[in-house]
Amino acid sequence: MAVHQVKRTLADDEAAAWLTQLGTRTVSLETLHAFAAWRERPENAEAYRRVEQLWAKAGDLADDPDIQAGLLQAEDRKPARLKGSRTWLAPLAAGVCALAVAGGLFFLQEQGVYRTGVGEQRIVQLADGSTLRLDTASKVRVRLSPDRRQIRLLEGQALFEVAHDSARPFVVSTVDAAVTAIGTVFEVRRDGDATRVVLVSGAVDVVPVAEASAVPRRLKPDQQAVVEARGARLEPVNAEAATSWTEGKLTFVDTPLKEAVEEVNRYLARPIVLDAPAVEKTSVNGVFRSGDRDAFVAATAQLLGLRPVRERDGVVRLVGPKNNVQAG
Repeated sequence: MAVHQVKRTLADDEAAAWLTQLGTRTVSLETLHAFAAWRERPENAEAYRRVEQLWAKAGDLADDPDIQAGLLQAEDRKPARLKGSRTWLAPLAAGVCALAVAGGLFFLQEQGVYRTGVGEQRIVQLADGSTLRLDTASKVRVRLSPDRRQIRLLEGQALFEVAHDSARPFVVSTVDAAVTAIGTVFEVRRDGDATRVVLVSGAVDVVPVAEASAVPRRLKPDQQAVVEARGARLEPVNAEAATSWTEGKLTFVDTPLKEAVEEVNRYLARPIVLDAPAVEKTSVNGVFRSGDRDAFVAATAQLLGLRPVRERDGVVRLVGPKNNVQAG
């Protein structure tokens, strides 16, 4: 197999470092913000696009006869104590291609369970070339087989960028719904007793679990499906705003204050308590950095005439003007 030498730039090296950092471990929102700032430069964004494309192509190398032969030889040379363990073999195919272009050895994720804690996000590169991005307090189980790619969203939400493979359907399921994608970008979120599916690009078919024999509902970009026990409904949605969390932002457009507070709290270890019934349904608009409690509290307090009260346990209460409350 020929390896072509490609002239690398500093942006290529930095892109390789970012992909490795974001794809191999849980990262903080601070790191995600730093990545977003780095990617704002056009040359950096282009370099990262090239590295992501490389990663997708690397997944295809798993079936290359030369790669397979090399892996078998490596298996034979392993120490006896590691015989039968394949946890380190799969990354080698990706490494051959990645090393040629970006100078970095990238490791394909083993299928299994991936999760994030409160205030964390994670990017997982799958062996088929697809990418999933886990939001705060989220959990998924991945199972890849020769004829099917199955993702189970157990908690929270995730964004999926699916590599096209007509022979292997890519299905994301929850307790409420099954979502089948074809070379597309979409988000799935478990929200209370419902599942929300937002389509960014491409097409997905959504089938409620309660209506497994029903005709799938086909989503178009900037549409969402809300699936509950009683069925599913399709609605228009601003997909860019709905998925802004992938860039470390929370975008609110005519969002009731109570819902906005609940969304902000998903990223906080010490939450905001809204103690202002009179303004719970008041619409708020704005873009905030996820995890930035102080900025959200300051903005809403000023605009809506609320009083921030800091409790001894670190919780912040937003108190309405008619609420006579003292810090505990």
